[in-house]
Formats: sequence, structure tokens, C-alpha cells
Amino acid sequence: MNLYKYFTRPEQLVGYENRFRVPSLAYELAEDGEITWKQAEPYIMKDPWLAYEYARDVLERRWPKAEPYIMKDPESACMYAHHILKHRWPEAEPYIMKDPESAYWYAVRVLKRRWPEAEPNIMKDPNSWNAYRKFFEL
Repeated sequence: MNLYKYFTRPEQLVGYENRFRVPSLAYELAEDGEITWKQAEPYIMKDPWLAYEYARDVLERRWPKAEPYIMKDPESACMYAHHILKHRWPEAEPYIMKDPESAYWYAVRVLKRRWPEAEPNIMKDPNSWNAYRKFFEL
């Protein structure tokens, strides 16, 4: 949330000059046109979910510079593979498989097949495992 916009002279507030270093604030400032998207990119890419959203909603394409950050968050990596890459993302799979729900969705939406390597982790979450078994008719 951009609290600076509620002040008449925000430049006098502590931290104002560094305000866009916070990924969510950088995204919001760029959305509002207060800074350019290019200025915001180095900060946005450090938040995996915002980096995925930026690639999806603003760039509308792959963002290779942010992929090392995105891949480390299972949910963001799964969504990025599904919506942006539109195919398997082997480099991110070790991270995705650590989260049962993300591994389930990755198998269903991206791989479109069983993912035996991730099944031990998917089993750790009863809801994900039940949905996985039902989807793949196990």
C-alpha cells in the first residue's frame, strides 16, 4: 500500500527516496505511472509472485531475468510455467515438488500426466493427494 500518496509533501518523509525498493510498492508506483516499469523491474523481480504477475499482466511474455527468483517459490513457479511458458519447466521442478498443492497443480495443468517423482510430497497433503488420485484415476 502506498501510504506516501496520503501526504501533501511525501518527499519529506523518512524513506521516501527509497520507496520503490519494496517490490509491492514499486509495482503500485509503476501501475500509477509515478515511476516507469523499467525503473520498477529490479525490485519487482525480487518478489516471485509479483514477478509472475508482471510477466503475465504487463509484459505478457516470458521474463528470463526474473526466472531465478520466480522458480524458488513453488506456487509462482507453477503459475509461471502454466500461464507464461505454457510447458514444462524442468529447472523449477525441484522447487515446485516441495509444495504438495503446487506439485499437484503442476502435474494437472502443466505436465498433464502423473508426476511420480513428486508423488511422495503430494501425499503429505491429504486434499492434494485425494484430488491427484481422483484426477489421474488412481
